[in-house]
Amino acid sequence: MPFTAPFVEVADRVWVARHAWFDVNVSVVGGEAGLLVVDTHASDLAARGVVEEVRALGAGTVVGIVNTHEHFDHTFGNGAFRTAYGAVPIHAHEAAAEATVPAGRRIQALYDEPDNADDPHRAEVQATEIVPADHTFSSVTTLDLGDRAVELVHPGRAHTSGDLVARVPDADVVLAGDLVEQSERGDVPGFGPDCWPMEWPLALDLVIGLLTTSSVVVPGHGRPVDRDFVEQQRNEIGIVAETIRDLASRGVPVGEALGAAEWPFPAEHLADAVRRGYEHLPRSQKRLPLV
Repeated sequence: MPFTAPFVEVADRVWVARHAWFDVNVSVVGGEAGLLVVDTHASDLAARGVVEEVRALGAGTVVGIVNTHEHFDHTFGNGAFRTAYGAVPIHAHEAAAEATVPAGRRIQALYDEPDNADDPHRAEVQATEIVPADHTFSSVTTLDLGDRAVELVHPGRAHTSGDLVARVPDADVVLAGDLVEQSERGDVPGFGPDCWPMEWPLALDLVIGLLTTSSVVVPGHGRPVDRDFVEQQRNEIGIVAETIRDLASRGVPVGEALGAAEWPFPAEHLADAVRRGYEHLPRSQKRLPLV
């Protein structure tokens, strides 16, 4: 089962806390200028607990926040950190910043549905004020923490349109968000309704280019992993993409695709990947009938 752990130092002044709710990671990078928090958990209430965990580190004050993408389990704590530390800058890719509020409202609407009436986190998700990033970039940017830099890189569309990785070069750490996932459900990546399965392998190729054989990679969910893990997951996502391409080129209808091939991940986790993949393929790679 997922667990809750206090911040653990995975490299020089890079701490990761793994939380039971969504098995989500919150990371902190320390420098002479202060602390940079990467992702902020899934509600204002949950993030207030994270704030106390950060303070317990005794490593300095928070001077900035990074959202690796727009999903609520990575952004809904932004407001709590602003309450605790003032109007610190919140950094994200421009596409993620633009999508944070509508994506969050969709989730709050889902928690309104009768099927979620008994969810123990319903009230705290609905009560959270959605605070999007106010410092954005399109490709690459660097944040200065005094004695070290943190590089924010948008490797392309993958888990979402606005994914980023945060690289700490002197510590050989990459905070990968949901571009990489190590999970209790068999390390299945988050192929959600806004994923880009045909482009995801290429995005991971760029991420792998940032890694050494000694790199620590912190996924959005689960334990830290290494370059070998990322390469394996990239290859499996690549198989998903090429399988979708093959099925579409042979005219297999999208509604029959999951049952028409062998997949590297359980088929029940791939419905959105297949649907999105068919949508994104150029017309020249499709044959009738597809639906």
